[in-house]
Amino acid sequence: MKGPSLYAFKGMAGRFAPIGVHLALLLIMSGGTLSATGSFRGSVTVPQGLNFVMGDVLGPNGFLSTPTEAFNTEVHVNRFSMDYYDSGEVSQFHTDLSLFDIDGKEVMRKTISVNDPLRYEGVTIYQTDWSISALQILKDDEGPFNLAVAPLTVNGDKKLYGSFLPIGNTGSPNVKGISMLLRDLQSVVLYDSEGKFAGVRRPNSKLPIEIDGTKIEIVDAIGSSGLDMKTDPGVPIVYAGFGALMLTTCISYLSHTQVWALQDGTTVVVGGKTNRAKIEFPEEMNRVLDRVPEIQESSDVICG
Repeated sequence: MKGPSLYAFKGMAGRFAPIGVHLALLLIMSGGTLSATGSFRGSVTVPQGLNFVMGDVLGPNGFLSTPTEAFNTEVHVNRFSMDYYDSGEVSQFHTDLSLFDIDGKEVMRKTISVNDPLRYEGVTIYQTDWSISALQILKDDEGPFNLAVAPLTVNGDKKLYGSFLPIGNTGSPNVKGISMLLRDLQSVVLYDSEGKFAGVRRPNSKLPIEIDGTKIEIVDAIGSSGLDMKTDPGVPIVYAGFGALMLTTCISYLSHTQVWALQDGTTVVVGGKTNRAKIEFPEEMNRVLDRVPEIQESSDVICG
């Protein structure tokens, strides 16, 4: 208010919010660019009980990719396990991971699963796949021995694994043996040297089976964990940009309203404008003017 004139406004944030919207979009774009040029990614399948170093798996995605101290961290697969539906199908799989720093000190431990990753100093480890690496057996009460397991493809079935235990003269060109097939960690199907079905055993059931004169006990089926790893320095920037975009978009819907008033003797001239809600603005102005003390002479209202 200055002398006979008056100026008032409200909703200043709504006036500048569109600028914030554009800045938020630029923030999202810069975060996406940093993700594309400065991230690392990698995949690895690790048998239960073994380990790997993060830096050996992660590969650069662009010219801005820079390794961090976390790349020296060693990851140990303590245990791999599965959950099953009542039908026997795999429903979920879990990996118990331990992280060790360069001095061999455990700095973190977590059991991850699909949609529940591990995050450590900018590196994210996802549970994405599984496999079977070995069968542990007792042969004629000796052992345990580890038999390598290989993936098989039969009629497009990608989750079928097989192993082979030679018997008799292993130096013969026509080696015979016992075949073992499995689809998961629940059970093993055994066949004799002629390819005939011999039986089914569960790991750690402690129920031996005799095939072709050889007694076999399935001690364990050792799973392998399929892990995807990544570092993405642009994610926090993108998230911040989306947050700012939502906030500034909402604020931009606020009306920026300005009102002027000038007293000329007994006459008061009132004007105003708004960038939104133009239909409601005259009604709001009238409500405001109704609260002003009555002026004896004339009063003109101009709304724009």
